[in-house]
Amino acid sequence: MTQLDFDKPCHVHFIGIGGISMSGLAEILMDRGFTVSGSDSTPSDLTDRLIEHGATVYFSQIADNIRPDIDLVVYSAAIHEDNEELMEVRAQNIPALSRAELLGQLMNNYKTPIAVAGTHGKTTTTSMIAHILLEADTDPTISVGGVLQAIGGNVRIGSDKYFLMEACEYTNSFLHFNPKVAIILNIDEDHLDFFKDLADIRHSFHEFAGRLPADGTLIIGGEIPYLKAITQGLKCKIVTFGTNPVDDYYANDFTYESDGYANYHFYRKGEDMGRVSLSVTGRHNITNSVAAMAAADVLGIPLSVAQRGLLSFHGTTRRFEYKGTVDGITIVDDYAHHPTEIRATLAMARLVDHDDVWCIFQPHTYTRTKALFDEFVEVLSGADHIILPDIYAARETDDLGVSSELLCEALKERGVDAYYLGDFSGIENFVLDHCQKNDLLITMGAGNVVKIADDLCGR
Repeated sequence: MTQLDFDKPCHVHFIGIGGISMSGLAEILMDRGFTVSGSDSTPSDLTDRLIEHGATVYFSQIADNIRPDIDLVVYSAAIHEDNEELMEVRAQNIPALSRAELLGQLMNNYKTPIAVAGTHGKTTTTSMIAHILLEADTDPTISVGGVLQAIGGNVRIGSDKYFLMEACEYTNSFLHFNPKVAIILNIDEDHLDFFKDLADIRHSFHEFAGRLPADGTLIIGGEIPYLKAITQGLKCKIVTFGTNPVDDYYANDFTYESDGYANYHFYRKGEDMGRVSLSVTGRHNITNSVAAMAAADVLGIPLSVAQRGLLSFHGTTRRFEYKGTVDGITIVDDYAHHPTEIRATLAMARLVDHDDVWCIFQPHTYTRTKALFDEFVEVLSGADHIILPDIYAARETDDLGVSSELLCEALKERGVDAYYLGDFSGIENFVLDHCQKNDLLITMGAGNVVKIADDLCGR
């Protein structure tokens, strides 16, 4: 594998530079004096920011973008071997690294790399820890999978003490990382276009945990099924978190304010450490915040500082994000695209004062929709009304015989008020005709369904 010398800046080209993680890596390299170029399919706020910082960005992926002065190419997991740029890179024998390989090498430049893993909740928990590190005035370097208001984007460049980042399991990316502190929030069945089954996923998380050094710490959810299969044979320190008194860190006596915000008593080794108040809602965010508090304690940050940091966190983009109110209809947007996440988001909705819940759910990838079809039907039944656009294919081309129409039919068979409407413009007009004042409308999914919320709020 090519090793990048971070003390010798060169020209690095990113294929897929507009991705949330790729753009952050590009910005960090530019701060270190590297010349950065890259390509993506369409302009975005992230590519605009890179261009403002001096990057050259092409909005086509053609062989001519691979210029003679490029020293290294970085590509994301979404880039296939038949990509024209990547094929030219191979033909010219230019050194290349995957996004995960570069991120793994970058981590080695920091005294305490912190990696947040898990099927769900990575961006939120990483953001919570970011707020704690900022409150503690530690000058952290941060790479988060969403736009975080506290850092003005998706990346913050700080000192070499702490590097906080998300560790995604897809294509086993996190097996290139070498954290000193790692968090595993949960392990669920997902990304079945890559993993064989849940056992295969658990095996990868075990391998990830095994990358921690003997003086490192694994902070892991105590309610993860078959927990010992993940922790057995590890040389690092292991602590658990959750809502169960058997865990090393746990929450108890949780309540919700009138605005839906949660608070609870935080326990360490059975000792009540005081009340923690959040500025986000949802039972799952209580668990996420306990993981963040545990991380703070492991890092030696006073719990009173951690509590203030958590209170200052009001969420990230696309995580139950309030978009606006139109004709008395409250519109929020959420990234939930897995049944577990959908269940949590709909549970959050019940904590907010409203009449009916309308959910515009855009399924994400054919493989996920087919593999978890019955689970999607079950959890989506928790909304009062469901509207389904077409499946967002992402990287896939084979529809596997599954569709939003089939999902709609299955929901109707359960007595759910469900509609398949296909295109966004038809959905927007339908919503304005059928939603009532004081209803809650959620646009939901990992694709581009947020455009509906933005369009509605822009009218």
